[in-house]
Amino acid sequence: MMDALDSAIANTHAHLESLRHARGHWEGHLSSSALSTATAIVALSLVDRDKHAAHIASGAQWLRDHQNADGGWGDTTLSKSNLSTTLLCWSALHLVGTRSTASDAWIIARVGSLEPQDIAKAVIARYGKDKTFSVPILMLCTLCGTLGKNGWRHVIALPFELAALPRTWFGAIGLPVVSYALPALIAIGHARFHHAPPAWWNPLRWIRALTWPRIRPMLQTLQPGSGGYLEATPLTSFVTMALAGAGQLDHPCLPLAVEFLTRSMRDDGSWPIDTNLATWGTTLSIRAQEGSADTPVRSSASQWLLSQQYRETHPFTNAPPGGWAWTDLPGGVPDADDTSSALIALKKIGHTGDLAIQHGITWLLDLQNRDGGIPTFCRGWGALPFDRSTPEITAHALLAWWTWHDELPPALQTRTVQATQRALRYLQRVRTAENAWLPLWFGNEHTHDESNPVYGTAQVVHYLGENAQLAAQAGDLIQSGLGYLHSAQKADGSFGGDASAPPSIEETAIALHALSLSDSPPSALRPPLAWLLTATRHGTHFPPAPIGLYFARLWYHEQLYPVIWTLGALQAARKVMAREKH
Repeated sequence: MMDALDSAIANTHAHLESLRHARGHWEGHLSSSALSTATAIVALSLVDRDKHAAHIASGAQWLRDHQNADGGWGDTTLSKSNLSTTLLCWSALHLVGTRSTASDAWIIARVGSLEPQDIAKAVIARYGKDKTFSVPILMLCTLCGTLGKNGWRHVIALPFELAALPRTWFGAIGLPVVSYALPALIAIGHARFHHAPPAWWNPLRWIRALTWPRIRPMLQTLQPGSGGYLEATPLTSFVTMALAGAGQLDHPCLPLAVEFLTRSMRDDGSWPIDTNLATWGTTLSIRAQEGSADTPVRSSASQWLLSQQYRETHPFTNAPPGGWAWTDLPGGVPDADDTSSALIALKKIGHTGDLAIQHGITWLLDLQNRDGGIPTFCRGWGALPFDRSTPEITAHALLAWWTWHDELPPALQTRTVQATQRALRYLQRVRTAENAWLPLWFGNEHTHDESNPVYGTAQVVHYLGENAQLAAQAGDLIQSGLGYLHSAQKADGSFGGDASAPPSIEETAIALHALSLSDSPPSALRPPLAWLLTATRHGTHFPPAPIGLYFARLWYHEQLYPVIWTLGALQAARKVMAREKH
């Protein structure tokens, strides 16, 4: 098997290198999104249908061409139909004059009817108290006419006037949207107020009317130079259509937003959910590669990564300097997962523990919540799921801390030790009854609740086990996670999102990597290794699976994921096999 393994490693490494950008980093390629495409053509239609007719027609044709056989749409072309995306596509096509009767039937089968109140009830039930996505969906349906003449009464009012408060208060007051959705809160909240204001005697009517002139300019302040909020087509589209639908066509943020949307359309007429995950893809690619790269490549990668570190307070989330975002573009926002990965990648390519590293470590330490866990963007925003602490990001931060621990100043070493104990206690508390950890930013459409305990558990075990000093403190957690992974493994050695979900290259590779870092014997690695070699055709074939979750549970797949995770898993397994041979 060693010869076959070596050949697959060489093939996979060559494939990953072939995907590297000419400037030395990796941009990857995100899946085309029916949801993004629907929101984009609605936004452009409401701004100027005649001017953007070509983009609208191309997007509408792409939606028609990629409708699932059951009449609905999924977030990617590989995804199952879901209510949110189907409603958005159905409404967008209705707006441009090509409503689908097949999607009518799909919606009726899931909702019970096409009555506005039934649709609104189903959407709100899907997202619960998190209004980040339910309110934009209902707004789009209303703007497109699929919720009837009185559609605005089904769109929940958002308290956009709260945006006038100091940013440091936002976590405490419990906004109904997540920390990164402030532009949507403002624009959609105002659109709903414009069309359906409170009664004249309600103080909110006058408060909102008086605060709008002060809040209106914030949309331009929050807008990056690229024009795209978070570099994301859905968020930018929702802000654009809300302003256009409320008669705010003269808003100064609209020209850049529209330019972003038209520039983001792909040649086939589709839009992705985000422009790229370049920083994330680059750090993962660097970490996946064994051996030392030549000095010019190493130096170039180090300089590129260091240039992505934020050196000023971020206007979007008020995050202090020191973190990294997922992208090299101006719409990114620093987050814990990308900051951890950047710190680990810099160590991998030989960077020393200078002030940039210390600032990154401090940024992560300052993000730790009172529960001991690490959230994605902002400390203290615990009201909604996508703002809470999450186990895989917590374990990732632990690995970043201990990757650099010995090179940190004494005061930071002390803080790291203290934060580690709190984080390990958090991980112990949030295990499921099956000793699994549920991730926030990855899921699986085929599990009963769309969670992905295999991904979450494998990543926690991997991160805790990669550093010897950390592993010595987390032995019980590692062993319990390994127990879950063995219970979720399929008879052919592969892994899916859980024991019942179909297998994927991504999930099998991540689980194999975690098993390879433990004391698992080579015999335990051979079945998943053999499956992975077959599935990738010995490192030459990497069909992606839609296991990524973007904001508010939007599915995506990324070209780099199966390649990166396969390379890491094959190399880790080879080390175990080599030890057995000797």
